[in-house]
Amino acid sequence: MSVPLTLAVIQIGDRADSTSYIKAKKSFGEKIGARVIHEVLPEKATGEAVIAQIVKYNADQSVQGIIVQLPLPVHLDQHTILEAIDPKKDVDGLTGVHTQELWEDGSEIVLPATTRGILALLDCYQIPVEGKKVVIVGRSVLVGKPTAMAFLNRNATVTICHRGTKNLEEETRRADILVVAIGKARFITADFVRAGQVVIDVGINTLADGKLQEEVGKRKLVGDVDFESVSKIVSAVSPVPGGVGAMTVASLFENLLDLAQR
Repeated sequence: MSVPLTLAVIQIGDRADSTSYIKAKKSFGEKIGARVIHEVLPEKATGEAVIAQIVKYNADQSVQGIIVQLPLPVHLDQHTILEAIDPKKDVDGLTGVHTQELWEDGSEIVLPATTRGILALLDCYQIPVEGKKVVIVGRSVLVGKPTAMAFLNRNATVTICHRGTKNLEEETRRADILVVAIGKARFITADFVRAGQVVIDVGINTLADGKLQEEVGKRKLVGDVDFESVSKIVSAVSPVPGGVGAMTVASLFENLLDLAQR
C-alpha cells in the first residue's frame, strides 16, 4: 500500500493572510494526493511549545516535510524555532544547513519555494538567466536574499535594491530581469521599467485604497507592480494573482517530493 506524501504546517496565531496561504497549500495537496496536517497554536504560545510540536513531527516517520508558517508573533525567536526543524524535513529551505548549501551552490540545495517558483517560471518560458543583469527589489530572508543567491549560482549579475537604494528607478531600468518583492501595492510603475525587460512580481497585496478585498469570493489582489502600465512596455510580466503565488505552492510540494526521495 502506498503512503501519501505528508506535510505538517505549524501556525501560531490566526493571521488571516497566513490562514489563506495555508488553505492554498491544503487545496493543492488534495489535488495531487498529498496530505497536509494543519496544526494551529495560540498566538501567545511559547517558543518551547512551538519547538515541542516541531520535535513531534521530526520524529514522525509518516511526515516528510515541516513548515512553520511565517511571520511569527514578535515574542518568538524565528532563528531558534526554524533551526529546530530537521533539515531532512525542511521544505522551506530556511535552516542553516540549506542556507549553507545555497551559499556554496551545493548538490542538495532546498530552495525556498518562492525562489524555486521564480526560476521555474523563467525556465518554462525559456528565458535565459546566465549572463543577464538581475535586479531584485527587496532583501527579505524569505525571498530577496535566497533569490539573489540562486541567480548568482546561475551566473547572473545581481543587484539587490532596498529602502536605502538611491535612484531606484535608474537601477530597475538597468535590469534584464526585474524581480519585485517589497509588499507595496503597485509600487513599480512605468517609470521604473524599459522595453525588453522581464518583470517577476512576487507581491500579493490588497488594493492601496484600503477596500476590503480578502473576503472569500470577493478576492481582489494586486502585486507590487502596476501591471496595467508596466505590461505595455516590457516584454513579459507575471500576473497577480496566478503568477508567482501559484508557482510557490507547486514548488513547495516539489521540495516535499525531493526530500521524501532523499
